[in-house]
Amino acid sequence: MAVIEKFLGQRVEIPEDRKYHVKQGLWAKTQEDGMVFGFTAPALVLAGGIGDLDWLVGEAVSVKQGQDVVFAITGKILYIDSPIQGTIFFNPAVKQNLSLVLEDPYGKGWLFRIKPDADSAASGQTAMDAKGYTESLKGTDGFKNPEGLKGGVSGICKAVYSGIRDQKI
Repeated sequence: MAVIEKFLGQRVEIPEDRKYHVKQGLWAKTQEDGMVFGFTAPALVLAGGIGDLDWLVGEAVSVKQGQDVVFAITGKILYIDSPIQGTIFFNPAVKQNLSLVLEDPYGKGWLFRIKPDADSAASGQTAMDAKGYTESLKGTDGFKNPEGLKGGVSGICKAVYSGIRDQKI
């Protein structure tokens, strides 16, 4: 298990037994009945948690790779697309209890499972391993602001906060 002790003020874990889709902030794990997907802990921290989510397609329908399948409201609006082609099945428990996604993102908080049309090993070839995913996070605000300071570290945030401080009201 890879661990980042200070990632935007939080400790996050990245299990080594799965693959990662960086663009979406998803992990993927191959199981007997297909591939299971969920949000990674770093993605949830960067997104500011999760306020709501909804399924954009029906249960047990065929989806294409790249098709939008989940709508999530975090600190922003996210459309999560299917990393692979196949038949999709959703986790009904997370709709009933969104806190599962935050409390157990790599376990009970999984989002959906896809039974691939093609070989699942071939379907997951675009995903990274835990080491590659950890490396990809080094350019994010999580690493740039390890203590989780308010106002962030981006140039735009600094300019806005500096401008507010200099105003004479």
